[in-house]
Amino acid sequence: MEGMWSVFGEYEMAYFGFNKDQMVSSLIISFASALFVGTFLGMLSDLIGRKKLSLLFCILHLFVAILKTIFSHPSIWLASVCLSLATSIFLFSFETWMVVEHDKLGHRLDSLNEMFWLMTFLESASLIGSQVFTNWFISNDFEKNMVSPSTFTALLSLISIIFIAQEWKESPPPATFKEYQISFKTHIFYDKRIWLLGWAQSCVYFSVAAFWILWAPTIVGDGREVNLGLIYPCLLGAKMLGSTMFPWFINGPLSIRTEDCLVYTFITSGVILSIVAYDYQEIGILVGLFCLFHASIGLILPSLARLRTFYVPNELRGGMITLSLAPANAAILFCLIQRGYNKSIENSTIIAFGGITLFSAAASMHFLKQSGKQSPHQNFHKH
Repeated sequence: MEGMWSVFGEYEMAYFGFNKDQMVSSLIISFASALFVGTFLGMLSDLIGRKKLSLLFCILHLFVAILKTIFSHPSIWLASVCLSLATSIFLFSFETWMVVEHDKLGHRLDSLNEMFWLMTFLESASLIGSQVFTNWFISNDFEKNMVSPSTFTALLSLISIIFIAQEWKESPPPATFKEYQISFKTHIFYDKRIWLLGWAQSCVYFSVAAFWILWAPTIVGDGREVNLGLIYPCLLGAKMLGSTMFPWFINGPLSIRTEDCLVYTFITSGVILSIVAYDYQEIGILVGLFCLFHASIGLILPSLARLRTFYVPNELRGGMITLSLAPANAAILFCLIQRGYNKSIENSTIIAFGGITLFSAAASMHFLKQSGKQSPHQNFHKH
């Protein structure tokens, strides 16, 4: 469901006659929604249950798909808000769902680590599958099949709603709002290690979001025609490859501390974005750097999920994730306004800023490791 819009959204807006400024406005509305509403969805999930938020994710996609099926040209602003909130839910809900179910079934922590990299791997595989389905739907008769991706998304949404509603048995949240507030302050606000971990997560989200907004303009910056549809699966394939490296660094022959692994990977990805910021025009070099960047992200995401397992209680996980993404959403919103409306910064400047944030994420992991030596973390999960 997420992939159908990410693959087809910009092309669909261009087909319906949206110009560049309108597309930028759509992005601004999306990230503003994620900042002012999405930040609190994780806390809401912790309070009312992950099942309800996962159902809301499906309902939002179903609503937008129905709009696009009935109206050939629905309100892009309404669609942007709904899809932005769905993406905010996607970023935390299913991870917290899987972790809670894992602990409920009494599995060992080692199997949880396997689950993290498999989730990253399968997410990228699903996005590639979304591209395949989208191309297949609109390949023959474009005018006739414009609504086919939306119909398919609606079908996926309905199937997901049925399975989640019938098969997922969730216990009522154990804490009241006041108890949750006290626990959140104690374990999140007053723990500097969570601040370091949250900052690293925010830096990753900002750099990835900036990359996906700017990678196409960067690669065609010299005016040459490039088949972006062929590069897209290469980037996701590199991310899948990077995720498969996670077991080697955690439990395999290259076993090292997770914080050390992240320090090296953050530095590598920061160097890559710094090189891209110089606006190299060789297509092969750019694609190679983009793939290396995504391989690094494929290793970073399950590593951060593993650290959240050590430092964040299950009942606070959703709120911690969305709160840590708020600075990134604010920074992206600022960059979009400055670039899209004021024309005061360049694309290369935004990418360079993404590289700087990744270097700062490496520093935060170094400090997290040092604080761990002074006061070892409490593992909230079974061994």
